[in-house]
Amino acid sequence: MKDWATLTTVEEMEAVTNSLLENGKKVGADTWQQRVKNQTPHCGFGEAGTCCRICSMGPCRITPKSPRGICGCDVHGIVARNYLRFTVGGTAAHSDHGREIMHTLHQTSPDGNYQIKDPEKLIRIAKEWGVETEGKDIYDLAHEMAEVGLMEYGIPFGTQKFAKRPPQHTQDLWDAAGITPRAIDREVATAMHMTHMGCSSLAEALIRQSLRAGLSDGWGGSMMGTEFSDVMFGTPKPVDTTANIGVMEKDMVNIIIHGHDPSLSEMVVHYAQDPEMIALAKSFGAKGINVAGVCCTSNEVAMRHGIPMAGNFLNQENVVLTGACEAIVVDIQCIFPALGPLSKCFHTKFITTSPIARMPDSEFIQFDVESAGEKAKAIVKMAIENYQNRNWDLVNIPAQKQNARVGYSVEAIKKVLDTVANSQVDEFGTTKPLIECIHSGVLRGAAAFVGCNNPKVRQDAAHIGLMKKLLENDVIIIVSGCSAQAAAKAGLMDPEKAKEYCGAGLKRVCELANIPPVLHMGSCVDISRMMVLASDIAKDWGINISQIPLVGCAPEWMSEKAVSIGNYVVATGIETFLGVDPYSKGSSEVTELLQGEHGINDWVEAKFVVDTDIDSLGDKMLECIEAKRAALGI
Repeated sequence: MKDWATLTTVEEMEAVTNSLLENGKKVGADTWQQRVKNQTPHCGFGEAGTCCRICSMGPCRITPKSPRGICGCDVHGIVARNYLRFTVGGTAAHSDHGREIMHTLHQTSPDGNYQIKDPEKLIRIAKEWGVETEGKDIYDLAHEMAEVGLMEYGIPFGTQKFAKRPPQHTQDLWDAAGITPRAIDREVATAMHMTHMGCSSLAEALIRQSLRAGLSDGWGGSMMGTEFSDVMFGTPKPVDTTANIGVMEKDMVNIIIHGHDPSLSEMVVHYAQDPEMIALAKSFGAKGINVAGVCCTSNEVAMRHGIPMAGNFLNQENVVLTGACEAIVVDIQCIFPALGPLSKCFHTKFITTSPIARMPDSEFIQFDVESAGEKAKAIVKMAIENYQNRNWDLVNIPAQKQNARVGYSVEAIKKVLDTVANSQVDEFGTTKPLIECIHSGVLRGAAAFVGCNNPKVRQDAAHIGLMKKLLENDVIIIVSGCSAQAAAKAGLMDPEKAKEYCGAGLKRVCELANIPPVLHMGSCVDISRMMVLASDIAKDWGINISQIPLVGCAPEWMSEKAVSIGNYVVATGIETFLGVDPYSKGSSEVTELLQGEHGINDWVEAKFVVDTDIDSLGDKMLECIEAKRAALGI
């Protein structure tokens, strides 16, 4: 076994959290740890997916005594309807994020709040979409592309433009299964209509629509959110930063940005670096302004600006519990409503900015593109002025911090690979050096880790434990979202330390490429980058996506967005491993469709593997990778 002593362990992180909870007890703060106890045990009907509340004749619960609901729907229809509704909640959230990015793109201008930082990528996508680029002003082109992109949400005929990106084999599978995504909003509306009382109760039809809705997210809304964020804010490239709660600074104004939309955080970061604002902070006795992040907004600014990452989903209360958080500024998604009352126990300003995420006990400053700079500057100023209200007796910033190298977009990964292979770096790059490493056995394969934290799983333990197991077995890892921050907090993104914990082959690759063994690809929306990378590997290799020694894993998932993601990852042809059950176990038919050999596996050449025993889940991931290698004869 390897010696993991130089990493930050889960036990050490838990000890830090316990010290912060003591801070909370001093002021009577409520935290998620106590709320979990209050909510345990969970409803067994809900966890099995066997409760239906779609109409007011019920709610109906399926039991041996009552095997059908009042309308006559059986357990398979009820579980499948619930699964589809769970999926489209995530599809709507992620794709609405993408919609906001497209609206922001439409407002770009040379002297406005937002500019075009990667014009080459904009032109490349325009050509892909068949939009004329010759002789056009880059901002005129941006505005035209924004309008074309927004039509993807409501296009009356045809299918998604980015759905033409994967290999033809994948496109043919989607067409044959009837799951090629049409307009994004249509897939959400269709799903809600299908699950209305008196409509679909056939499990197979409902699961097909789940895949289709997921694909409209992964190859539609999320992909546009990723690609056009790059256009406006810059395509990520490797940058060094730090991670874990110790990134907060005792003698500085600490502003925590949290959520998922980079439009707001980009402006906050800009004004926190404004000399006028820094001078103001010093006038209040601080040494300066420190911006750090939580959740996916953190990933966005870390990979573009090197902004430190304070933590992931279940750490969001910890930043307030330090007593040193002047403001926690949130946009959308994965935000605890508990931050309001918790912040009132300290001096922290809890600032909400989106009409989509209004919460009690917050100060609402509505963010919009037109006044983005003005609002961001006001938020930074509010945080600075709040520094004087700290209760220094409550300040407790644990000294826990790791170095991390982040920002591995598809473009950045290809550039690294080309450089290592001493090949000519062309406009688009190639994945062939990676393929050669896998083909030769230097690397056994790759794993894509995604998803959240979930109190049902010991925080970060599944992410970190599974990553350790795969690294030892020469499996290179790509990560996004809260899984990325789990790795960063532990030190697995430190290119110097982390390579020592790899098998010999992976260690050699890391040394040659000067990369960590866990590559940060961004936020949860940026899982679409993983789909593009898998697609490019398949094309460069001349095989199908489902044949690549590649697996997906969401060991601690909890949100509707994660279910949408799972559906599009599987539908893309990547076997996906879950450490939390997707509320489908109440139906043997739905379980077989999602996890069996002859359900979705027949449609898309991949399926879900669910195992709440994390060690066993890791073994199954390695077995899957080796089986794919054997099938390829390598």
